[in-house]
Amino acid sequence: MQHRTVHDLMTRAVVRVHRDTGLKEIAELLANYDITALPVVDDDEHPVGVVSEADLLGKQAGLPDPTGLLSAHEAGPGSHTPSEAGAAYELMTSPAIVARPEWNVVEAARVMADRAVKRLPVVDEADRLIGILSRSDLLCVFLRRDDAIHEEITRDVLEGTLGLAPGQLTVDVTDGSVTLHGEVTPSHLVPVVERLCQSVDGVVKVRSHLTRRPDDNRSTALR
Repeated sequence: MQHRTVHDLMTRAVVRVHRDTGLKEIAELLANYDITALPVVDDDEHPVGVVSEADLLGKQAGLPDPTGLLSAHEAGPGSHTPSEAGAAYELMTSPAIVARPEWNVVEAARVMADRAVKRLPVVDEADRLIGILSRSDLLCVFLRRDDAIHEEITRDVLEGTLGLAPGQLTVDVTDGSVTLHGEVTPSHLVPVVERLCQSVDGVVKVRSHLTRRPDDNRSTALR
């Protein structure tokens, strides 16, 4: 089984900015490339943060209200108000939460969920930026064709990993949902088959109608 990795899914041509990039240039890049955030890197291409549309909106919200009806934004002690910030490092979310290219989809998705981020800069062994992974990139896994999922389950899981005979089990795949029919022996393989099928990229759920071979219970009782 070959799981899709961050390296397979990430965008390699990363639009980035440096710590001292001005906010006007950041806004232009976001608009020109139709993206919502940019990784911020230092002189060695190490990600140090992420600056997003939300950060720029924070700056806009910190400007004086032209009608004079709203009170001015107040910053905490020693911090910049968004309206005072003039460069990426003053507004970015830091430190950058990063991913490694060898991570699988589950690892990346869990980090995004746990850290409540929408994207992950991807770094190499030297912590240099080599790509970026978004939530939409992860969702691409669920767009795998049913026939590709079917082939991986039958060839790689059932025959290659478990050594089952071709045709021993029937596999149906519809919109990523897998249905299994057939007899399995020994009986302890039933949950193993189900778990391995569920782990295939693109599988939404597994419906199992697997049964034990009739002689499986008798052979177990004689041990």
